Amino acid sequence: MNIEIIDFEPKYRDDFKNLNVEWLDKYFEVEPYDKEVLSNPEKYILEKGGKIFFAKLEDKIIGTVALMPKNSSFELTKMAVTEKIQSKGIGSLLMQKCIDEAKNLGLKEIFLFSNTKLDKAINLYKKVGFLEEHFDSSDYKRANIYMTLKL
Repeated sequence: MNIEIIDFEPKYRDDFKNLNVEWLDKYFEVEPYDKEVLSNPEKYILEKGGKIFFAKLEDKIIGTVALMPKNSSFELTKMAVTEKIQSKGIGSLLMQKCIDEAKNLGLKEIFLFSNTKLDKAINLYKKVGFLEEHFDSSDYKRANIYMTLKL
């Protein structure tokens, strides 16, 4: 498989939203905050200095992830790979692109919120060095785990 990791382009805005809604609908629910960010990625992510990446196979977008500025740090968020092609290392490629970009931006740490129900994702995060930490609150009702990665 020849997977290419590419930067956000406006023509892929719907792919960003649809890939995320696909997994949110399957495991949880699309929360109001999700709807807002997924419908306005330029406003919430790109205009604030964040990044959105896509995994592209031939001419089809099959995965996405974002580095979203939050307070004085960056959140790794909105990672999704279409169900038909999961478990092929695409999440790892997207994750590594975010880590490399975070280092290029001079970040010392990135964080994420997830849910322990997503065991494959949690294993991927741990594999690259994310560590679980205590947290008090999140923008997401579904979040029951907070992890950070020192860069």
